[in-house]
Amino acid sequence: MSDETPIRVMLVDDHAVVRTGLSTFLVAYDDIELVGEARGGEHALLLCERCRPDVVLMDLVMPEMDGVTATQKIRQRHPEIQVLALTSFRDEKLVQGALKAGAIGYLLKDVTAEELAQAVRAAHAGKSTLSPEAAQVLIHATQQPPSPTAAFTERERDVLELMVQGMSNAEIAEALFLSTATVKFHVSNVLSKLGVRSRTEAVALTLQEDLLAE
Repeated sequence: MSDETPIRVMLVDDHAVVRTGLSTFLVAYDDIELVGEARGGEHALLLCERCRPDVVLMDLVMPEMDGVTATQKIRQRHPEIQVLALTSFRDEKLVQGALKAGAIGYLLKDVTAEELAQAVRAAHAGKSTLSPEAAQVLIHATQQPPSPTAAFTERERDVLELMVQGMSNAEIAEALFLSTATVKFHVSNVLSKLGVRSRTEAVALTLQEDLLAE
């Protein structure tokens, strides 16, 4: 493959030792050319302008600008550049965040040199590569039942927030400029959607599951 134009790759990681290790992996392949190394998200955005890589290997957990944000910005500014998330973390929110931001794949840093090279080639061809751990995380996420608050209307959510603050129906009505009857209707819907029978249970469940943080 040495007679073909090499795939231009850029590394983004805040640890110099990691960048050195990855670059050692990549230079062993004739069809891959290392064109830049960035120490963080902001630096990566600057280097993308100068180096014009085909594929970016992106660490996710970095100070200042994290890899998810950097991925999103790179994909917005340079949709022709593919981003491969390469991290030590298999956290569900990180996996989902990276892919939602536009990363074409998600790998853990314990990949072999050949696995990394194959993922770079796949990304350049527009094909996704997911580590088994990342794939498992996504499968788990799709199997999770939706949060009960997902079915709430905006007004029901407002009512629940005030219930958690200990307000009575009359106080909620005054705060939201609603009639008491309307508040009672919303409270009834909230209890039904949470699958509980009383305000006390609703508040306890909301606090226990941190539902309003979602």
